[in-house]
Amino acid sequence: MDAEKRIAELEEEIRNTKRHKGTEHHIGRLLAKIARLRRELILQASKKSGGGGGFTIKKEGNATVVFVGFPSVGKSTLLSLVTNAESKVAAYDFTTISCIPGMMDYNGIKIQILDLPGIIRGAGEGKGRGKEVISAARSADLILILLDATKSGQLQIIRDELTKVGIRFNSKPPDLVLKKDVRGGVTVISARRLTRISREEIFAILNEYGIHNGTLTIRQNIDANQFIDFLEKNRMYIPAVIVVNKIDLVDNFNIKEDYLPISAVNKTNIEELKKLIFEKLNFIKVYTKPRKEVKMDEPMVLKRGSTIKIFCKKLPRGFLKNFRYALVWGKSVKFPGQRVGLNHVLEEGDIIRIVKR
Repeated sequence: MDAEKRIAELEEEIRNTKRHKGTEHHIGRLLAKIARLRRELILQASKKSGGGGGFTIKKEGNATVVFVGFPSVGKSTLLSLVTNAESKVAAYDFTTISCIPGMMDYNGIKIQILDLPGIIRGAGEGKGRGKEVISAARSADLILILLDATKSGQLQIIRDELTKVGIRFNSKPPDLVLKKDVRGGVTVISARRLTRISREEIFAILNEYGIHNGTLTIRQNIDANQFIDFLEKNRMYIPAVIVVNKIDLVDNFNIKEDYLPISAVNKTNIEELKKLIFEKLNFIKVYTKPRKEVKMDEPMVLKRGSTIKIFCKKLPRGFLKNFRYALVWGKSVKFPGQRVGLNHVLEEGDIIRIVKR
């Protein structure tokens, strides 16, 4: 039986199983099996479409943003408004059949925008151009989900397709620690009361992944799917903005999530969208300090939370290879010129001098 049919059967079995203490172990095993089958589907889709036709866009600029949405939602028109790119625009589905790149300049920071072909139901299994679309989304710094104000249900379908391939937008990884051992069984230590997953489910899922000994420390109230995400180790936690286009054609539009209403045709809220993209990418600017003077006119743009190691990777290769220590002036240190190592986290406006061997 192929993976898709098996997943459908397992999901149906879960829906038909009443949840109580006697079935929690069984449900945990079913959820883990579904996750492993989805991983198998993605690998199959990758092999099928690996012989050309994929997107070979080189990442440029300080960050990459991808447009994800259904066909004819207005991605191509929006791309031309926020960047220097010209993507073909027409009033019919699948105008864009390849990945169109453009560059947005905001406050001197270069942001690469990618207009991807429209997503369809089943993209997570590689249907349509699903494999390429999802692959590009997994490597992005920010996902812009573009919805059509005249149509309902699009956000949930997009969320489902991204979830199938391990993308968790606007979420954080679950706060868990697993230390495996060779004997002694599994010990579960929970800092919080668990109301969304039982110990029976935890042991069933661990067993499905072949983990029989070790210590699991849980620091938040997780559910079974979050626990599986932790064990899969291939989830991408990517920030996203939700944008609703064609807002001029409806009287109201309601979804639970925060969103920015726009009209690409009337150019409504386009500048607000540029600002939102910039803010969501959470940039900081830092400066290099050679021996003589600080290069204040040549800042390096990094993502907030970046370390000295990430800073060095943006310099010529020898700086990281021959790194001894760094001297830092700014908000991230206790005193000017403090000596720090590669794991030191930088802050906005920091000044750095790298000392090599």
